[in-house]
Amino acid sequence: MTWTTHTVFNQPQPLANSNLFLSDTPLCDALLREGGEWDREWLASVGMQLGSAESLELGRLANAEPPELLRYDARGVRLDEVRFHPAWHLLMQGVCASRLHNLTWQPDVRERASVARAARFILHAQVEAGTLCPVTMTHAAIPLLQSYLPQTFEGWRDPLLSDRYDTHAQPGDQKRGLLIGMGMTEKQGGSDVLTNTTRAEPLGARGPGEAYRIVGHKWFFSVPQSDAHLILAQTQHGLSCFFLPRLLPDGTRNAIFIERLKDKLGNRSNASSEVEFKDATGWLLGEEGEGVRLILKMGGMTRFDCALGSHGQMRRAFSVALYHAHQRQVMGKNLVDQPLMRQVLATQALQLEGQTALLLRLARAWAQPAQPHEAGFARLFTPAAKYVICKAGMPFVAESMEVTGGIGYCEESELARLFRDMPVNSIWEGAGNVMCLDVLRVLAKQPGMMEMLNQEFDAVKGSNRHFDTRWRQLKLRLGKAQEAQARELTSNLLQLATAAQLLKYAEPPIADAWCLQWIDQRGSRPLEHALTDRLLLRASGS
Repeated sequence: MTWTTHTVFNQPQPLANSNLFLSDTPLCDALLREGGEWDREWLASVGMQLGSAESLELGRLANAEPPELLRYDARGVRLDEVRFHPAWHLLMQGVCASRLHNLTWQPDVRERASVARAARFILHAQVEAGTLCPVTMTHAAIPLLQSYLPQTFEGWRDPLLSDRYDTHAQPGDQKRGLLIGMGMTEKQGGSDVLTNTTRAEPLGARGPGEAYRIVGHKWFFSVPQSDAHLILAQTQHGLSCFFLPRLLPDGTRNAIFIERLKDKLGNRSNASSEVEFKDATGWLLGEEGEGVRLILKMGGMTRFDCALGSHGQMRRAFSVALYHAHQRQVMGKNLVDQPLMRQVLATQALQLEGQTALLLRLARAWAQPAQPHEAGFARLFTPAAKYVICKAGMPFVAESMEVTGGIGYCEESELARLFRDMPVNSIWEGAGNVMCLDVLRVLAKQPGMMEMLNQEFDAVKGSNRHFDTRWRQLKLRLGKAQEAQARELTSNLLQLATAAQLLKYAEPPIADAWCLQWIDQRGSRPLEHALTDRLLLRASGS
């Protein structure tokens, strides 16, 4: 006799085969507004590809089968190679084809690429986060290398701007595409790179572009399979920046020894390593003692990518939760039609509306470094966005997990991976306190900050009384801000910047609701039914 214990019903289908771009109305609107409409066709095509069941499965596989360190071959010869699941390589082909590592530096689109790249980055983050680490470091390194690349490596310039992903172990000038990693952190220092003990001594002449002998270690050496890394080491004139290729120009391996791969909470598809340099060879970039100044130029770009990545992951978590809520029934009604659940989902959608508007506005500022107002906007709000958005990601994904219940807590759901991946963006490139202290530093030392803020915020003066009140109060505090207040001040600044974008461009009910939720000091209030309808429709591309 065959027994049937039960029939499976009321179990939602997983979200797959959706267009990640066209289903996101706030992103489509912001792209048009901030000058990225030229890339809409590409984004729609990539959005369909990335939203497919096949792409989502690649993201799962790359994390279920993390990289493996191969230290020796069968003969006992030292290899120091990292082996990846094929899913990683397919995903890397995709992010390189989207030029996340170099779109901004392409001569034909340089002036208008920043906004489009930000949108592409948000889409790719929804599928797999680990593959974004190699491309964000490469993207930040390219302008530095374009200015300081040693003559020995002139043949690297073209493959740095290629859309190819090339895994061959060859000198860079023989490859079709290149990736650049970074190695700054040492055991004793963390963010305090001035305590680095790795040392560099010239092999011959001393100065820019010359070869040095490197001895020391790095506690976090990101993406050890990269073609080269930018590292910091001490010289007789102070902390300096060096170009450290994986293979030397003659094809031999550089003396970089991988001690182990990090066993991380999340970001498991991506290899992070500990290494030692035993007479490695690196080439000095810039002058001795300029290391921190050169690295800080790259830090802003990688910090911005952290905020973009967290936002993309939040968007995916919300999409999964909303799709679930449209299918799951409780007491004869879909979850999405239950008043309390509708408030939760609409509030999440409202949060994403604000973040999308702010991030693409920030991308436009990054595209105009020659304009003092835009440069100031990017310099101030990049660390603020990294702090606020990356910090918000963890509770946001947890809320989405609650919407799906036990399904979302199990490893078969992508929400579990999203939750594990979230903290790294808050930690990497400077944790929360580092970002907030940087905001205070910019306010105190960067010329024209108050003028920039006045222009941005006075443009919407009178549009919302809660905004006007908060800005008036904050202005009184900016000139005498104390370190202990840095987190609150940073949050308030970003909330005002976000509200200003929505008050300028969003539908008035959405902008006013955002100000009530995050600006009004009396606390949030329930969203009106008509507004929840509008927010959820926009969030699903309807």
